[in-house]
Amino acid sequence: MNVMRRPLGLSKFRFYSTQTTRPFVPPASLNHFDFRQRQREKPRPTSPAFYTARPEFYDQLSSLESALQHAKTALTTCHLLPLPQFAREALPPRINAWVDKRELGLKLRSTLTTSRYRRVVLVLNELETYRSIAEKAGIAELQEGIRGITELFERADAATMLARGKAKPVKFDEYGRSYTLGKRKTSSARVWIVPVQQPPADKPTSQSISAATETDTALMALLDPNSSSKSNEPVSVAQILVNNTPLSTYFPIPADRTRVIHPIKLAGLLGAYNIFAIVRGGGTSGQSGALAHGIAKGLAAHEPDVATILRKAKLLRRDPRMVERKKPGLAKARKRYAWVKR
Repeated sequence: MNVMRRPLGLSKFRFYSTQTTRPFVPPASLNHFDFRQRQREKPRPTSPAFYTARPEFYDQLSSLESALQHAKTALTTCHLLPLPQFAREALPPRINAWVDKRELGLKLRSTLTTSRYRRVVLVLNELETYRSIAEKAGIAELQEGIRGITELFERADAATMLARGKAKPVKFDEYGRSYTLGKRKTSSARVWIVPVQQPPADKPTSQSISAATETDTALMALLDPNSSSKSNEPVSVAQILVNNTPLSTYFPIPADRTRVIHPIKLAGLLGAYNIFAIVRGGGTSGQSGALAHGIAKGLAAHEPDVATILRKAKLLRRDPRMVERKKPGLAKARKRYAWVKR
């Protein structure tokens, strides 16, 4: 074993090999070679986003942000930005129909995540806000320029989608009658509203009737047509017929009658219109709600000035609440059966 061991003195020396893998070439003999021809120059990237994972997406986003900055600079030069809060709230509501995430990814030739899609939509919404400001200020050139950019990202059926949520205008026939449709729960009401034809005043004393007396008399006539008035003062002959039946007869519960009369009282038009309705489906509560909805829509068409009042009272919007379905194993939607031990 001692024979195979390396002597301790040999470990202090380093051995070099005299054989090389390729022959030695003196540097002086390479002076006539031009090494610059063999070096390849890398092409310069076409865009700053060349080394990112999605250059097409970031190029488009950069161009949109550049257009946004130019629009902001132009509006600032015209002293339209920064816009006060009350002026920004006075702008018309922005309703856009941008393409969805999948279609936008196809346009940008890149798969978009939700965060990247929202980033593009935020820039487009800001551009649309600047377009509205330019439209109100009368800057046609800037408005057309922004419009040319934003319409590239709109849906093909944008006009149809934007008109889907708008209410159709109420049409009048040759006699001035309006037809509206009201809904509540599973009930529906078809409502015809006809202006009252005021009879000619024969006596000059009829002009002295106060408006409050006429309103109270008309309200009593609507709620209880069988009640006799002791006074001989002429009143309007407005009435409400539901399924060819007077209102007080068809809805015996006072709360239902009050619900039907509420839009007329709120608009201050008691005794001004004759109302004829056909209601179907549901119970008395749903039918009265549907009738009130149809009456409110008809009054807003006849009297555009009261439309704001009815809209703020939420009478022009259909009540979306529906009856909750019964669950299996329960007595009703949420009611449980009484627990019995045995």
